[in-house]
Amino acid sequence: MDEHAASWHGEGKGVVLLSGGLDSTLVAKMAVQELGRKNVTALTLYYGQKHEIELEAASDVAEFLGIEHIIRELPPIFGGTTSTLVQGGPKNPEGSYASIAESKGVSPTYVPFRNGNLLSAATAVALGLEASWLYYGAHAEDARNWAYPDCTPEFNGAMANAIYVGSYGKVRLITPLQNLEKWEIAQKSFEYGSPMHLTYSCYNGREQHCGTCPTCVARIQAFAKAGMTDPVRYEIPIDWGKLIEDFKY
Repeated sequence: MDEHAASWHGEGKGVVLLSGGLDSTLVAKMAVQELGRKNVTALTLYYGQKHEIELEAASDVAEFLGIEHIIRELPPIFGGTTSTLVQGGPKNPEGSYASIAESKGVSPTYVPFRNGNLLSAATAVALGLEASWLYYGAHAEDARNWAYPDCTPEFNGAMANAIYVGSYGKVRLITPLQNLEKWEIAQKSFEYGSPMHLTYSCYNGREQHCGTCPTCVARIQAFAKAGMTDPVRYEIPIDWGKLIEDFKY
């Protein structure tokens, strides 16, 4: 809901759920622009994800933006699930989000009700900080074909209502990327001056992006479609010139 930005009050405190990825980093940059860095706190939650290196990326992003950064660890509520993203889970798949969205059944990378838990924890933190705004970076591609139901507009709307009612009307949920495709997020990241070079997206959690897991593939395609070269490093060689040219047609 990028058009929603015009209705933000531009005052008060805000908490941003910051994973260190491209999407949440852009949202953090938008929040800083809206509220001022002194009024923005980044919150990163460790929930047992394999790619815990993203916590380092989140710290780097927060430092770059000059905002307070809080890291909290959730209880091991996701242990024993079949999600490929959590410690002890199966190997992460390769390929695009599109292939996952087109397949039948639950996505192998779906962490059961993850965003519901993250947003609930973030709301409690926001109340403790007396923050009025809670930002997070769900976008249109995650919601497509209900690949991730806890990223859909229906879910976001329900959580926004629950957060507002459950906080005595003190906290509102802001989802500025909800209607945007990934390539539009890459484009806006450039426009906002978001520190894209510090972000981390790979599910496999190695030093460099693997380039083959679904989130890497989506990121590569997004930058190519936006006509841009991704500033982060990949384990596989990428001919950005050719990719960008291919996405023109």
